[in-house]
Amino acid sequence: MAPAGPKNYAFNRTRTTYLATDLIIARTHWSRFRGLMATDSSKFRRGQGLWINPSRGIHTFAMRFPIDAVYLDRDRTVIHIEEDLKPWRMAAIRIHAASVLELPTGTISESKTVLGDKVEIFLEHPIHTEAA
Repeated sequence: MAPAGPKNYAFNRTRTTYLATDLIIARTHWSRFRGLMATDSSKFRRGQGLWINPSRGIHTFAMRFPIDAVYLDRDRTVIHIEEDLKPWRMAAIRIHAASVLELPTGTISESKTVLGDKVEIFLEHPIHTEAA
């Protein structure tokens, strides 16, 4: 029997630490655009994350709290970091980004994630993890 553990996660393989143990994927045009808009901060706690795939950049319009963002290339290497991104902002666009992880603020600092780190994304049921 497999050990119990996170079902959907983002794991920083370089630092051997989880970025998110409760990860949701946003892959449709609407779910990527909406992201965390109008989400209450109490519903986006430590360990949670939103993987926007594909994405070259994000915004925090209509958000109620700051977030950390980790931009990943096709190989899931960290190519850009945005820490404590405040609501109602446009984040950087990175042409080489393939996806962006949105995480609770403080996650990047706590995990010591830096440029060049390799991130593993695992979704137990990728078809059923779409953000509502």
